[in-house]
Amino acid sequence: MPKVIPGINVGADTDFAFLNGARVGVLSNQASIDTRGNHLVDLLMKSHCTVKKLFAAEHGFLGTAQDMIPIERETSEATGIEIISLYGDSIESLYPAPEDFQDLDILIVDLPDIGSRYYTFSQTMAYCMRAAGQAGVKVVVLDRPNPIGGLQIEGSTLTKACRSFCGIGPIANRHGMTLGELATMFRTGFGEGEATLEPHLCELEVIRTVGWKRSQYLDKTTIPWVKPSPNMPFLDTAIIYPGACLFEATNLSEGRGTDRPFEWIGAPWIDSNAWIDATKKVGLPTAGVALSVVDFTPKFQKHAGKLCRGIQIQVEDRQTFQPYRFGMALLIAAAQTFPCKFAWRKEPYEFIDKVPAIDLLYGDSTLRMVSEGRSSIDEIVRQLTQFESWYQASRTGYFLY
Repeated sequence: MPKVIPGINVGADTDFAFLNGARVGVLSNQASIDTRGNHLVDLLMKSHCTVKKLFAAEHGFLGTAQDMIPIERETSEATGIEIISLYGDSIESLYPAPEDFQDLDILIVDLPDIGSRYYTFSQTMAYCMRAAGQAGVKVVVLDRPNPIGGLQIEGSTLTKACRSFCGIGPIANRHGMTLGELATMFRTGFGEGEATLEPHLCELEVIRTVGWKRSQYLDKTTIPWVKPSPNMPFLDTAIIYPGACLFEATNLSEGRGTDRPFEWIGAPWIDSNAWIDATKKVGLPTAGVALSVVDFTPKFQKHAGKLCRGIQIQVEDRQTFQPYRFGMALLIAAAQTFPCKFAWRKEPYEFIDKVPAIDLLYGDSTLRMVSEGRSSIDEIVRQLTQFESWYQASRTGYFLY
C-alpha cells in the first residue's frame, strides 16, 4: 500500500518549526492524531510554540457529545488549557467571539472531515477563518485525505435561503475535496452570480498531505480510520452518509442509538420489503449497493426503545454506488409508500426553525415536493445534472492534489 503522510505528520516531523514561538490556538478533536497515535495538542506542547487556547467543534473536543447537543466552555483536564466551544445553544454560539483570537498569532486546524457538505466541521473552520482574518491571525490547516475519495461528486444547488450550518455555500453534498481545499474555496469565495460564497479572508497556509491520490479511499492509504464523531464509527458509514443523512429530516430513525448508524434506517411502521421494491422504481440509480431487511431497537434518539423495521445498506461497489442519489431514492420511496406514517422533522434543525430541515440538506424545496408527489423526479435529475456539471468544472482550480 502506498505510503500517505497527513499534514499533522509533516508538521510533527519538523517539530512544527514553522510556528517559531507563535501563540497558537488549536481547532481539533479526539481524532486529530498522527499515524503514530500522537494527538496534535501533545505534539504542539512539545514544539516551538505556546498553545494558548483550544477550540471545540460539534461533538466537543473529546468527540463524545451526540449531534445537536450544546457544549459548554471548559478547561482541559489533561493540559489546563481553556476549551472554547463553537457549538452551543444558538446560531450565535457557532461563531468565535473577537476576543477569542486577541492573544493568538496562529490558529492550527486539524479536523478529520468525511467528505459531505452537511458534516459541520468545515463550516466551523470557515467561521474561524473569518474571525481569524478580522483579528489578523494566520490559519494553518493540517490537511488530510478525503476519506471517501476526491474523484466522485454528487450534489444539488444550495440556495441562499437554505444556507445554514449544514452548508454555507455552493459546495456539493458529496464534495470530493479535502479540508485544505475547502479552506482555499472559503478564503477566496466560490460560486457564481447570486450563489457566490463571500470570501472568508485570512492569511492561510495548508500543510499538504504527501502521497495521496484523489482516487484513494482512506483504507487504500496507510492512514488508519479514527472515529471523528459518535455516530461515524466506520469508513463504510462515511461512504453512505451523503445520502443517509437526509433521513435526519424525517421521522424515520437513521440508526442513531444502534451499532450501525446510517447503515440501518427504519421505523416501527415500516414494511421493509415494500420499501425496498418501491426504492428500485423511483427513477434514481441504485447500483453498487445491496439492501436487506433488518430489525433494530435504538437505545436513544428517534424511536428509542421501540422495535423498528427497516433496511440495512451494504455497499458492494464503491465506483458505481452514488450515495446521494440512493439516499434520495430511499427517502422518496418511504414518503410515497407510507404516506399516512411518514413525516418531516418539525423540530429546529441546526438552530433554524423557519426552513424545513430537508430543504436545508437538499438545498431547496425540490426533494420535499417530489417526495410529496407535487413535482416530478425529472426536476431532481435536471438539477443534479446542471449543478454537478458546473461544480465539477469549477472546483478543479482549488485542487491541491
